[in-house]
Amino acid sequence: MESSFLHRQSARERANDSTFSGFLLLGFSNRPQLETPLFVLILIVYFLSFLGNGTIILLSWMDPHLHTPMYFFLSNLSFMDLCLTTCTVPQTLANLQGRVKTITYGGCVTQLFIALGLGGVECVLLAVMAYDRYAAVCRPLHYLAIVHPQLCLWLVLTAWFTGFGNSVLQTALTMILPLCGRNQLDHFFCEVPVMLKLSCADTSINQAELFTVSVFFLVVPLSLILLSYGHITRAVLKIKSAQGRQKAFGTCGSHLMVVVIFFGTLISMYLQPPSSYSQDVNKSIALFYTLVTPLLNPLIYTLRNKEVKGALRRLLRVTMDSRRS
Repeated sequence: MESSFLHRQSARERANDSTFSGFLLLGFSNRPQLETPLFVLILIVYFLSFLGNGTIILLSWMDPHLHTPMYFFLSNLSFMDLCLTTCTVPQTLANLQGRVKTITYGGCVTQLFIALGLGGVECVLLAVMAYDRYAAVCRPLHYLAIVHPQLCLWLVLTAWFTGFGNSVLQTALTMILPLCGRNQLDHFFCEVPVMLKLSCADTSINQAELFTVSVFFLVVPLSLILLSYGHITRAVLKIKSAQGRQKAFGTCGSHLMVVVIFFGTLISMYLQPPSSYSQDVNKSIALFYTLVTPLLNPLIYTLRNKEVKGALRRLLRVTMDSRRS
């Protein structure tokens, strides 16, 4: 089945074509029967993710009731998720339906740089949001003094600069590796572990450096998040109302579910030994953190909140009144 696809794509001819300056994204071509269902599923999830995250950004910007630190962080998370899905999904959809499943060298570098940067931003931003929730629950009387606007801006800028600063380094170290004519990426977008496997040089130093950076961006933020929610849990247990405790645990549990999915998939991708890489499994994992998590974030963090529902009703009311007038 795979050989028939390679014949149809003339992969061997493209690999030997000196004028070809890009990569073949094999994606799910070894299972062609899945390409159409995946196309429909990914398109639907992308649309819902775009709608949900776009709504959060719009409401956070337009409604004064949502001009709080929590929604400032959430709007940044939504914007980051929009950029991440837009960085990878359109190329994936084009390759699933197109006969020529290629990406240019420049497109691959751009995709690698943006995806790496946004992934790092989300790791740091989720830790920042956990600290915000810790301050709100455990230090409610001093919350606005602790999480003041200047600190919010500084934390968000730190997340963005840290994520993309690391991306500059990782992208440069990855793309300078010699490929010796190899150009077939067994993935649906350009990602560091896949690029390292494609290289014909010794990548042990790159793998060690990637492991170290992954510990900093994955293990450290996850530890801080779990520590914050540990303090939150202890504070919630002191609530006398059983209904209040149940509501708080429901909210914390849904937040932690998103954190576990996001960090769990990235840890399994970036912190496992290179010899244990299974590309079919890794493609499924990559779909989770590039597609499913951006969809879950607005659903879990905001669209279930009374404040967001109220802001959405107010926006719809204003829109309908303006049309009538």
